[in-house]
Amino acid sequence: MENIQAKARLYNAQLDKELSKVPQLVQFQAATGVPKTYLALGGGAFFIVMIFFNFAGKLLSNILGWVYPSYRSFKALESPGHDDDKQWLTYWAVYGFVSILESFTDILLYWFPFYFFLKTVLLLWLMLPTFNGATTVYTRILRPFLAQHRNEIDSHINRVKAKVSAVTSELDTATTTGATIH
Repeated sequence: MENIQAKARLYNAQLDKELSKVPQLVQFQAATGVPKTYLALGGGAFFIVMIFFNFAGKLLSNILGWVYPSYRSFKALESPGHDDDKQWLTYWAVYGFVSILESFTDILLYWFPFYFFLKTVLLLWLMLPTFNGATTVYTRILRPFLAQHRNEIDSHINRVKAKVSAVTSELDTATTTGATIH
């Protein structure tokens, strides 16, 4: 039991140190006397309970899947190194893949108990560097599929580019000559 309490104190101290970087939380603690870790943990627990019982589960899980990764992507793009860029680019590729899959299965999965809670767990697994789930999905599913179909995909993209270029050229010509397009 002492080991669990020691770990809890350690995690609490680490969380407090990280939360001390947020001025609003420091001000909240000074004004109310409530430790910022309690606010963060209480807010997180409230968020999870809301998702678990599906009160705005879709919205909250989508916010979670976008807000933190967007901020981390911003920080990665602003940093001088490129290692973190790859991590977040991989996350966004997998997030898009999961979103497309979800759009096809949403009608059935929505009725699955605790669907949005499980989706939230999946998103956390994908985004948190501790688990590196996005890299796992990318290397085991997306990369092999894309590598196998690369030439077909490139061919389709080039055809679409050619058609867009032709239409754009035709519009430019019509605009300069005053002609109408039929």
